[in-house]
Amino acid sequence: MTAAQKAYLQLHFAVLLFGFTAILGKLIQLSALVLVWWRVLITALSLMLLINTFKLVRTLPRRQLWSLIGIGIIVGLHWLTFYGAIKLSNSSIGVLAMGSTSLFSAILEPLILKRKFNLLEIGLGLLIIPGMALVVNGIDFSMMDGLLVGVVSAILAATFSILNKAQVAQLDSLSMTFIELSSACIFLGLVILGSSWYNGNFPVMLPPHWSDWGYLLLLALLCTTFGYALALNALKHLSAFVSNLSMNLEPVYAIVLAWLLLNEDKELSANFYWGAAVIMAVVFSYPVLKRVRGFGGS
Repeated sequence: MTAAQKAYLQLHFAVLLFGFTAILGKLIQLSALVLVWWRVLITALSLMLLINTFKLVRTLPRRQLWSLIGIGIIVGLHWLTFYGAIKLSNSSIGVLAMGSTSLFSAILEPLILKRKFNLLEIGLGLLIIPGMALVVNGIDFSMMDGLLVGVVSAILAATFSILNKAQVAQLDSLSMTFIELSSACIFLGLVILGSSWYNGNFPVMLPPHWSDWGYLLLLALLCTTFGYALALNALKHLSAFVSNLSMNLEPVYAIVLAWLLLNEDKELSANFYWGAAVIMAVVFSYPVLKRVRGFGGS
């Protein structure tokens, strides 16, 4: 098995784990802001058991440290808007909006990493959109706010994935995860304090039920610590676009799980299967099309 093939397997397993995050976010009885804060706090604490955090912070070049802190803040904002979209609508709509990530990645990656635009990537990014529209059969107007917040989340996801691509060759994935999510935790803690001062009341910080603690641990340790580290490791051998393109399978997993666990849909319509087929065809056709000489540019 080549390094790229192994990276594909790692990435797709990470995507499967990420598919659970929307379900867990819907089950946990906390606001989006507090939920994400707990997620990054538990993840950062778990990573302190795996790496020498004090040596890492002391020896890391200041410029790289600040870059990772900035990426961490973007990650925090991404998860905040992602769960905000779910709370404003439902888990299916939240993940639907993330289908635009690969299109934003195809546009932003050349601008940020200073390379040529790839027509293949832009074309495939556009093809994902109708597939995502078919996956969720119609959107009630009352859920439009959730969809719009989800699109903002997709832009943030594309941005931090591209910035991570520039960093991943210089540092191991666990160290990157710790710095970024610790930064997200501190940033979101400040947001909680600031919003509490502005609104005059403090949000509910403790999960109300023991089941919520269990869901939080699953969300932080399995879906974040392990899944995020796998996805970062895969970035060493794959482009940010390929990573974000594969992430479009997350809604397929998430909506099936929502159907099975949350009864969001009594049955899956034919449109779901057509949309899932479009997404899978686009995701798995990319490596084949990429091998065609000269297709899609550099």
